[in-house]
Amino acid sequence: MKIENIIPYDLVIFGAKGDLSCRKLIPALYRLELQNLLHINTRIIGVGRADWNNNHYSSIVLQALKKFHSDSIDINIWNTFKNKLYFYNLDVTKIDNFIHLKYTLNQSKNTKIYYFAVPPNKFNNICEGLGKIQYNTQPNRIIVEKPIGVSLKSSQIINKQLNKYFHENQIFRIDHYLGKETILNLLTLRFANPIFHNIWNNTAIKYVKITVSETIGIENRWAYFDSIGQTKDMVQNHLLQILSLITMSVPKKLDAYHIRKQKIEVLKSLRKIDSKNIYTHTLRGQYSSGMINGNIVPSYIEENGAKKDSDMETFVLIKANIDNTTWSGVPFFLKTGKRMHTKKTEIVIYLKNIPNSIFMNHINNNYANKLRIILEPNEGIEIEFLNKKPDINNKYILKKSKLNFQYSDITKDKIADAYERLLFESMKNDQSLFVSKEEIETSWEWIDSIIHAWKTNKIKIQLYPSGTKGLYFSKKN
Repeated sequence: MKIENIIPYDLVIFGAKGDLSCRKLIPALYRLELQNLLHINTRIIGVGRADWNNNHYSSIVLQALKKFHSDSIDINIWNTFKNKLYFYNLDVTKIDNFIHLKYTLNQSKNTKIYYFAVPPNKFNNICEGLGKIQYNTQPNRIIVEKPIGVSLKSSQIINKQLNKYFHENQIFRIDHYLGKETILNLLTLRFANPIFHNIWNNTAIKYVKITVSETIGIENRWAYFDSIGQTKDMVQNHLLQILSLITMSVPKKLDAYHIRKQKIEVLKSLRKIDSKNIYTHTLRGQYSSGMINGNIVPSYIEENGAKKDSDMETFVLIKANIDNTTWSGVPFFLKTGKRMHTKKTEIVIYLKNIPNSIFMNHINNNYANKLRIILEPNEGIEIEFLNKKPDINNKYILKKSKLNFQYSDITKDKIADAYERLLFESMKNDQSLFVSKEEIETSWEWIDSIIHAWKTNKIKIQLYPSGTKGLYFSKKN
């Protein structure tokens, strides 16, 4: 994009001192600067409770870049970037003090983008403060981070608070998975290629696995994590977003309204999981001690600050079904956990075998063609198929073969980071990569039923050793 098409903004980061700002937002903004995608008159205003001036904030930002930006810092780019940095000391719980922030905001006529890099219990304070100084009006907008609540009821309360001060077209609810290149490519893969589009249904697909596994544990966040668990932390947002994107019907247009409409239809079609099927459709796990990368790691209840009697899940496996014409009969296995054997995020689609194939005697009964979509660590696509092994003594010895595609094969440039892309999309005022209120609330409704069934039936946690693949359904499931 040419620089003359870039519009200046004031990006106001509430929670400028926090881990999210330092680890994700600042490096992403610096990379936008590297690509000349920030207007020279853009301002980045950090807001937090600290007696800092602009120079001190600049030094904090530089430290964050040295720690979390993977490449060396370009001094010329840094000098340009540094001139965009400002800091304002504000306790957001003291609404009357927002009048002083107004003086800082008044120094430019730029549209304001407010990033709520704070816990949800501070959202209402910020909205009320911005409303008090009348800086909540169009075309200003807000970006809010997950979790948008911990249940349907709590998410409705948060959304109501946001809607009191901002219209829906001003609210950008971020799920960073939607900014990943491979997730963006799902619609292209499905709807631009007949080879995939024509088999993307229950006549050809046997089942699908969506996996998000991590080798790390709680990372000194035990108290927070034990209040929410893996299901609320990962399934309600990331995994259900992936599921809706790989199963949605073709949208009429590639815009926010039509894409969201099709995703919501999928979420509304999810078969309810309750006390009737909770035992056959879900597994809850918690990691015990084990070995990862040659190191012994503690169990969940041995982590710093842990309660020894906690039954919170660090692993969940859910068998989901979509009750519509396209996907009826196809199970979707949603699997996510901490302290697993490897870090990976992938979608694996297993195709049905050809009925009455002339090669039936040459194929293992467990074999299936697979399409593997890799989100991390190496973004790409892998197709597994059967191929004839060259052999003069036997005409048909079949072996598994693979076709591999990686994004690194087609570009030498670094693939844009998810936050980098999503921040830029918010500047373009495009919500198509952000999550709507209805998506969030529909997802919570489905998750709430699972959580309620676990509690009602007193489903106990099963242990899995750290460094393993977690838990599995029995074959009869």
